[in-house]
Amino acid sequence: MLPTPELYAVEDGNMVPMKGTIVRHTGTRFRSRFTHEIAAALKLELGQSARSAKTIMRWTGSSERAAKYWLAGTRTISGPQLVLLAQHSDAVFQAFLTLAKRDVSGVSLELDAAEAAMNRAIAILRAVRDH
Repeated sequence: MLPTPELYAVEDGNMVPMKGTIVRHTGTRFRSRFTHEIAAALKLELGQSARSAKTIMRWTGSSERAAKYWLAGTRTISGPQLVLLAQHSDAVFQAFLTLAKRDVSGVSLELDAAEAAMNRAIAILRAVRDH
């Protein structure tokens, strides 16, 4: 049985095992959908004016060029910038949840439960303070 070719490289005429971690390539179809979904969310919330790019720059600390690429859907945003955008943009957050195939209503229910718990805690604190 021959060794699997993707696990070996040829060096000086000899097959030697490759070292390091094998990183699976993300499908280009998903990457394209991701890029376009985030761009659509940004356009929905901010529009496509020069002010939109400036807002994205302020939210993420990115360059104007990067912000324009993201708005146009021609370049993919990285993880840290996506998190920063989702902190400021409900549309980007919703797009992220949709792409992740997460139930948006489940997140909403959790937020409702957290709000109810906080309201109960506030009522208890006010009752203790007033005594």
